Parts: sequence; C-alpha cells; structure tokens
Amino acid sequence: MALFGNAHTIDQGQAQQDYARLLGHGEQVHAAYLLIRDTILFTDRRLILVDKQGITGKKVEYHSIPYRSITHFAVETAGTFDLDAELKIWLSGSATPIQKTFTKGVDIYEVQAILTQFVAK
Repeated sequence: MALFGNAHTIDQGQAQQDYARLLGHGEQVHAAYLLIRDTILFTDRRLILVDKQGITGKKVEYHSIPYRSITHFAVETAGTFDLDAELKIWLSGSATPIQKTFTKGVDIYEVQAILTQFVAK
C-alpha cells in the first residue's frame, strides 16, 4: 500500500473527533497524518503515535510523547529511487530514535515545520 502513496493528512476536526478519548481537557489536534495503518497526531501538548498491530489492527498502542522529552529530530527526504521520506525522533534517555516512514503523499517539510513549532518552544 505504501508504494501507491497511501499516506496522507487527516482533517484536524476529524482527528479531534476520532481520538477524543485520548485527549486531555482542552487539548487540541493541530495536525494529523495517516501512514498506512498508523496515525501521528500533533496536539498542542504532545505527539501521539497510534500504532495498529496484528492482522486485524484491533490491538492498538498509543504512544504519548511530551514535546519537552524530544531532544532532537531529523527528516530524510524521498529521492529518485527511494520513494519514502523518514522522520526520526530522539527522546531523552534513549539512544535509538523513533522512526516513521512517509510516502510521497505527505510533505515531509510540513511535518518538520509542525514538529519545530512545538519542540522549539
């Protein structure tokens, strides 16, 4: 599915509604991306990684990352032969980054700008 550009942005209002049970009182979704089966939510308080697992995707892991725990991040743009872009996020206390792959359907520069907006506060 990734080869066909299945990754895309999700409407903020729809993401706010779909993931309301995960959000704290007054927390707002500023951007959301669907990556095949997984979702990334940028809220005004944290980054939420939604990881659907298993064949059916009924088992879901919700990984909440406060922006203050992100020490640095990197983006790698898609190339001629490598059609995917990558986002790597390092958290304090961990040497290994969290990695997410984006297809050409998502503007990786936009993702980087949103992350910068919240991490560089």
